[in-house]
Formats: sequence, C-alpha cells, structure tokens
Amino acid sequence: MRLLRVERTAALPFMALLAVLILLPSGPVEAQDVERFPGVSLGLTYEARYRPPIAILPFTGRFGGQEVASRVESIISRDLRYSNRFVVVDSLPDGIVGSEVDWGLWDDMGVDWVLTGRVEGSGQGYVLVLELHDVVFREVAEEGRFTIPEAASDRFRMASHIASDGVVQWVFDEPGMAASRILFSRIGEDGNQDLWAIDSDGENLRRVTNHRTVSLSPEWSPDGRRVVYTAYKTGLPRIYEMDLDTGREKKVPAVRSGDYITPSYHPDGDRIAFSIVGGGQSGIYLYDLERECCLENLIEGRWEDISPSFSPDGSRITFNSNRLGLGVPQIYTMSANGGEPRLLSPFIYGSPSYFTSPDWSGVGDRIAFHGRAERGQPYQILVAEVGAGNNRVVQLTFDGRNEDPSWAPDGRHLVVAGERSWGRGLFVVDAVTGNVRQLLTGVRAQLPSWSPSLAPKVEAELRASGS
Repeated sequence: MRLLRVERTAALPFMALLAVLILLPSGPVEAQDVERFPGVSLGLTYEARYRPPIAILPFTGRFGGQEVASRVESIISRDLRYSNRFVVVDSLPDGIVGSEVDWGLWDDMGVDWVLTGRVEGSGQGYVLVLELHDVVFREVAEEGRFTIPEAASDRFRMASHIASDGVVQWVFDEPGMAASRILFSRIGEDGNQDLWAIDSDGENLRRVTNHRTVSLSPEWSPDGRRVVYTAYKTGLPRIYEMDLDTGREKKVPAVRSGDYITPSYHPDGDRIAFSIVGGGQSGIYLYDLERECCLENLIEGRWEDISPSFSPDGSRITFNSNRLGLGVPQIYTMSANGGEPRLLSPFIYGSPSYFTSPDWSGVGDRIAFHGRAERGQPYQILVAEVGAGNNRVVQLTFDGRNEDPSWAPDGRHLVVAGERSWGRGLFVVDAVTGNVRQLLTGVRAQLPSWSPSLAPKVEAELRASGS
C-alpha cells in the first residue's frame, strides 16, 4: 500500500503537492525562534507526511441495518479525522448515492481513497461491510466485515471504532487508536480524587472508582482488562489492581515501610514495577501479580526513583529520579535487570530544569515526558528518541500547560493533562502534525493513561455474546 501512495504523490501537480505540504507544519511557527530548552529541537517528532484525501460515501443498510447506518458512518468519519492521517472530504458532489464509485469524478477531485459501507441486520446485531476503493488504480483495494452489536449495547461505539482502525491499517499498515480508552484521576469538588475513563473520541465518560479518597496513577494492563493504581484507601498510599469487567480489586502487600506509588505493568502482563518511597531506603521494585509473590529490587538508594515505564520488549525501563538534587528531578533509562542508569533529559549542570512523568511508547523507541527549563515556566511535553543510539529530544508542545503524557496505541498521539486559553482538562496531541484536540475540558484531570487497543477484548466479548 505504501508504494501505491508514493505513485499517487508523484502524480500530483507540483503546486498541489506544495499546498498539501504547507498544510503539514514542520513545527509551531510562533516557537521557531524561541529556545526554551537548551539543546532540544523545536517541532515535531516525525517528518511531515502526505495525508491522502479520502471520501466517505453515505453508508447504506438493509435487513434493519438502515436504522444505524448513519450512526456508524458518523463515528467512523470522525475517527478518521481524529487519526490526523487523512484529509476527509467534507462536501460530496450532488447526486452521490449508494455505493457506486465514479472513478473519473473522484480522480478529477484529487481523491485517493473512497470508503463505502453497508450495515446488514444479523441476529442480535449487525454486520458492517466496508470497501476501500483505490481511485488511482480503480479497484477495490480492501474489503472487510465487522461485527456491530445492537445500538443500545455499551459495545456499539467501540465496535465501530474497531472498523475505523481497520481502515487505518489497510491504508498505512500501521495501528490506529480509535478503539481505545483513557483513564485519568479526576479531582472532585470535595477534594477527593477518583479514576474516570473516556473513549478516545471524547465520548462515554464513566467513573471507575468511588472510594471517597485519593486514587492516582492508573496504568492499563497489556490486555486492557485490568488496571493498577495507587489509592489511599487505608490512609497510606498502597497499590491495587482492579479487574475492569468485575470491579474486583486486590491489594499489593506492603512487605516493608514506605509509600507505594506509580505502578506500571511489565509487557508480560503478570508483573508490575512500582516505587517505594521513604522508610529509610527508596527504590523501584518488581512484583509478580499472577503468583502474588516475589518482590524484586531493581534499583535502590537514598534518592527517590519513581514512575517506571517499560520498553515494548520489557528489556529496559525509564523512570524519574531526583538523584541530582531535590529540586531538579530528571529522566533516566536503564536495563530492566538493573544496572547503572543513564540520563535522558536535557539537564545542564547548575540549571533549575525539571523533568518528570516519562512514558515509553508501545510503538518504536520514543519516550515522552513533561518539564520546564526555568522556574515559573509552564510545563511542556518533550519526546526523546532512544533507538539505534539516537538521543534526539524534541519539544512537542508550546502553548499553555501540558503534563503527564501517555502514548496512544498508534505510537503517534499523546494524551496530556493541562490547560489552554479555552479551559483545562485533557488534550490529545498529534506528534506528526502538531494538531491539538480538546478531549475533555471543564474538569481537573491528572495523570491520564491511554489504553492499548481494545479490539481483541471487544471482539472476544462479541463472539461470546453471539452478536
């Protein structure tokens, strides 16, 4: 598929191609002459990419499917816009009906892809038939059938998101991020903090915990079925794992004194890394949740090492440490088996720089974190490239306050907690285009965590239910 897109790009008139590239900024214009972080690049973590135009024809339906066809089409259309990978054609020519594709018309309009959909009633739900038409080669490039449950089902929207990610996979051979959710800690008017979850498109906001205390630092399991977090249910910060389907919780035993904070799953899903702070000696430890045993020390010292996050293969971790001074926490990486940590953040001796909250992308070797170079500056998001000996650090955001980044399953979007001129809450930042999308505003949100793709989980549930 990538070869097809190269041919299409080469066929574009020069001025049209130039116009497309102009629409893809290489970095925020207002920041080009401002160096807030010495030694840090300004701009985006990827080179600008061509965004192919795609037209989405009105979905049709039969055998009862016409009742939900427009809803499914609306969800998929918005998902593809939010993917920031396509130019979605907003205005269709007059007379466009059904699923017939006029190749000449779309080619004259400069459209690369045409997506058609048909929703058919099937048992207790529906089947969505998607066809992706390649205008350049005048052929149906891909066709897929997706199970959609009844509209009243709480899986209806997520099943539609799975189809959206299917389109992204067809065109780019890369994962999408629509079929996912985001957990975060929300501060209530009474001062308590509970965990809440929201879909990647800003819909389906739900409370996850109701402990009447403080719950922090949620992290998803690799299968998307569980979450670990820190809560003060007993008055002391302790770590809990919750089964999201049943709501059942189990507590990680406190085998030594100190505060148990910032848990993170190992990619195997059985073990977690977390920090114990205080009690005479602080460090990062590994615990086997499946076996309910075997506390293992990864690193320990008189300083505070917190917020561990694993590389995709589990061989390395990144974490935050104040070993250079209490007021200047920095980001480090090291082997998951222990060893000497390596400084990652752009620290300059004698500077008051402050960097924290690292998150290792599940796709590629990129670590996102937030920080500031001088006291009084708002926090911004930075991304470090750590693969193949490349240690380039890029400043990704420039406006407002941005904290606690968490990678989407597509490895290009980040959710951040922060504040803009139009409000505070959660925002989605695209590392390719620099686009910022408002996800949830008007709430005091902290420490968001983006789930892995929930497609395997939801598809298994749909098969089990007979939808």
